[in-house]
Amino acid sequence: MRIVTNEGLIKRNARIGQVTSIAGLLILIGGVVINFQYPEQINWSMAALLIGFALSQFGLYYGNRYSRAPRADVVLSQALKGLDKRYTVYHYTAPVSHLVIGPGGLWVLLPKHQKGKISYEKGRWQQKGGLGLTYMKLFAQEGIGRPDLEAGADLETLKRYLKKEFPDIEFPEPQAVMVFLNPAAQLENLEDAPVPTMSSKKLKDHIKKQAKAKQNRLSDAQLNALQTAIEGLVEGEKVEEAEGEEE
Repeated sequence: MRIVTNEGLIKRNARIGQVTSIAGLLILIGGVVINFQYPEQINWSMAALLIGFALSQFGLYYGNRYSRAPRADVVLSQALKGLDKRYTVYHYTAPVSHLVIGPGGLWVLLPKHQKGKISYEKGRWQQKGGLGLTYMKLFAQEGIGRPDLEAGADLETLKRYLKKEFPDIEFPEPQAVMVFLNPAAQLENLEDAPVPTMSSKKLKDHIKKQAKAKQNRLSDAQLNALQTAIEGLVEGEKVEEAEGEEE
């Protein structure tokens, strides 16, 4: 398996996350100081608190994706090691953030760092974990949100790219997979989830299983054309080779 990573984007966005997090914290502290020292300046205090919180959330978003250890790209690559050597996983170099392509098809990966009990019940995503988790959602961990909408958006982005770049080639339908990276995530009642959802430990077996379906498979010509096009999108990408088994 080949691993292609946009290291430049990761470093740049990690830095953005660090700077905005620090700036947000300083502004929050400033808002608290104004509130206590100059209570008559309530408007300035509230403005500082709102701006500081917004910057902190922005920094959290970037930090979780580009500097949190272990990073999503590292965990996903490790989870996929052992795939056929004709497979390639792209991190921040393709039209979507994490993409796997190979003779068995195309997969958009949606990594999630959340922990706690994750389930899909009565048509809704649920994330449970008590007061501690509520605090984490506000200041250290994003909520689960609507991953089905995220998956749909990424799939549409990829399909538009394929249609634009290869108008004369009919590619199989891309698949989406939501992958929880945190070992503390407890996945329950996900049989009816609109997006296949699993821990990183089960990702490789899922892809191997899906790759057996004839409708998912890519011809050598399709695979070569797609690899060539994607690897021309970003300059200075890092390419690694991981040992794999023949399919």
